[in-house]
Amino acid sequence: MEPLVVTLLVLPFIGALVCGVLPRGAKLVAALVSAAVGGLAIGVAWGAYPGHWAILYGRLPWLPGSLGETPLFGFLIDPLSSLMVLLVTVVGFMVVLYSGEYLSAKNAEHAYRGGDNRYYFWLLFFLGSMVGLAFSPNLLQMFIFWEMTTLSSWALISHTHTNVAQRAGMKALVLTHVGGLGFLIALCLLFVFAGGFGFESLGRLGAGMRGAAFILMLVAAWAKSAQVPFHTWLPDAMEAPTPISAYLHAAAMVKAGVYLVARLLTSAWEVPLYAALVVAIMAIVTIFMAIVSYFRQDDLKRLLAYSTIAHLGYVLVGCALGALGSRVATQGAILHILCHGVAKGTLFLCVGAIAYGAGTRRISQLSGLASKMPLVATAFIVGAIAVTGMPPFSTFWSKFLIFSGALEVSNGAIVLVLLAAESVISFAWFMVVAQKVFLGTPSPAAAGAAGDPPPGMSMALVIGVILCVAAPVFGVPLVKLITP
Repeated sequence: MEPLVVTLLVLPFIGALVCGVLPRGAKLVAALVSAAVGGLAIGVAWGAYPGHWAILYGRLPWLPGSLGETPLFGFLIDPLSSLMVLLVTVVGFMVVLYSGEYLSAKNAEHAYRGGDNRYYFWLLFFLGSMVGLAFSPNLLQMFIFWEMTTLSSWALISHTHTNVAQRAGMKALVLTHVGGLGFLIALCLLFVFAGGFGFESLGRLGAGMRGAAFILMLVAAWAKSAQVPFHTWLPDAMEAPTPISAYLHAAAMVKAGVYLVARLLTSAWEVPLYAALVVAIMAIVTIFMAIVSYFRQDDLKRLLAYSTIAHLGYVLVGCALGALGSRVATQGAILHILCHGVAKGTLFLCVGAIAYGAGTRRISQLSGLASKMPLVATAFIVGAIAVTGMPPFSTFWSKFLIFSGALEVSNGAIVLVLLAAESVISFAWFMVVAQKVFLGTPSPAAAGAAGDPPPGMSMALVIGVILCVAAPVFGVPLVKLITP
């Protein structure tokens, strides 16, 4: 197992360096590396299931006491990290495959200016950083990779080098890094008062200190996952190339925040009641802020951005319900990380295909696209019903577990009603948007589209559609093994 896991972490960084120095061929190298990493991730998850592996090495002897003698770096392979790595690598492969033809002179939305080496360097660096974050056996290693994802997202959001893109990248960098300071302060508290960086170390703190450390990490998670009041960077980040938007929203960056919360709340220490309530209340506030924002969006990518913000709130609601005593809700929250990821990734890639062919992603400028782009229309509708929770598609199963868990806690029926309202509103609005964009007489922009996208982009869409159905098949067995 150890050689496989080490290769899984190291290979994306090697691929990034190769892409960075090659004068040409970065596209092929990135595709081969991402495919290999995806295969390794499946092999590691399969080999570890249903067990729990920890591979540790790397002491820091200058640290005092037992901290200097205990390995601080390595890999933790369990159902939670396996699920996260599967999402990161499989969606990463889809994005790399899609990018190969999206970054071309045929793209009607973006003028092609080259820079493929830089693009694939940062994309593979991002992939490796997310693998390292997911497999981290303690909070210190997680923080290192956490900041590496912040750097990657800044570079990729700013990729086109326009003034708007550079401002959006800097905004994402500043807001997520400011939130990360909460993570750093919490690490200092653990170092001084708990004598360790383990996920369970919060349980060794006194009640007041434990609550403070958790809230500090929660602030970091809010910033990373674009929750109120840090949410504004994510819609602005839509200036990134659409494949990058897909990766940011589906598998990387924003999922790191909710993964941190899920990891903490499944680490066998008691969460203070007020902290669990803060998580739940702020998540519900975020969900309904995002819903209200749906109706003001004319840009398909910004609509999907607000949808992502709402679904990350879903994960945090499920985590909060888990902290209040519902194991089912915890499992639903973690499953939602995966199920939302594949559905939202598919939707973003559909929007990229629309803009690639039609030259716009404005809802008001699009209609009748189904006759010109039948594969894209099919994939978008499947992604929309998957992300809003229609059975038997992906998020139906995760939402069902969260809804069921809400009934296991005191006053949870209120949460159930609010979440059900979100599902109904989101489904209705996504169907309205799909009808506007794909049905009716083709608009001038739609009429100019040459048809479905090239083979690489189309293949990524087909994989996404399959995953919108299949993700729960391998996700549910993993989450069943996760206990608070």
